[in-house]
Amino acid sequence: MRLGSHLPPAPVLALIACLSGCLSPSAAERAELAVQRQRLEVAEAMFQERCKTAGEKIHRTAENVEGVLLMKLRPSNINDGNQFAMDDPYGSDLGGDGYIVSFLRGSHQANTRGTPRPGAPPRIGYLFVEAVDPTDGKRYRYTGSVKAVRRKDVNAENVRRALAENPAYDLNVYAYVVDRAPAPGAAPRYGITYDDISTREEREYWIAGSSLRVIDLKTGEVMAERIGYMMDRGQGATWGGRAPWLLAANHACPGFGTTRHAAAAQGRQAQDFAEKVLKPRMEE
Repeated sequence: MRLGSHLPPAPVLALIACLSGCLSPSAAERAELAVQRQRLEVAEAMFQERCKTAGEKIHRTAENVEGVLLMKLRPSNINDGNQFAMDDPYGSDLGGDGYIVSFLRGSHQANTRGTPRPGAPPRIGYLFVEAVDPTDGKRYRYTGSVKAVRRKDVNAENVRRALAENPAYDLNVYAYVVDRAPAPGAAPRYGITYDDISTREEREYWIAGSSLRVIDLKTGEVMAERIGYMMDRGQGATWGGRAPWLLAANHACPGFGTTRHAAAAQGRQAQDFAEKVLKPRMEE
């Protein structure tokens, strides 16, 4: 028997040769991978350098604060992949009216179920929030509370059973309701604002920088500031429906308490920082 008689048939040998050759990266692909690795190294070095200036600086706090002025509102749409839109992806919070409501007394509790985790922010909220409506340039005051919004269906079986057991059963359905009215008098003393502090060079490497400030509007003093940065380690890749800025939240300083799905933890971050500085007045 010849030595070659135990080798696979010629077509199989050709397939094996093709697979071993076709699956190995070409010189161009290897060069591209090297460029990508080098780019990520530059981005990581730049990000780590920015992180040296990140963090919270609280110079002064205030007690018994009833209301605050939101000096800048957040956009309604979330920027999940626009590389050069300077709309503060790190500070991404609740959008539109949700950002205003997040600062109001009881809004968190009314929309959250379960027991808060140990060490969770108190998220008490303020008695009122004021903001200028960009559509008419006027300042409005927002307040919120839980109110009865409708009646339950008395024909529903579970409601009939509850009434039979307890004639005083509450037939009202409650929800957190926000009221808006023209702001009376002068604006609140304390304001909250944010800015995107990214540079073009930082955005080239998918790094976003953020400044969140609490300001005494009477004196012009910056009472506290939080500086934050985040970077997309995929450098803008969108394969598989990837959203660069949402994933960048997993790689942030200061972080958002988790390195997985951190974008979900970005909501109410402005409220959390504000309440460290401006202690909400508790109703008597």
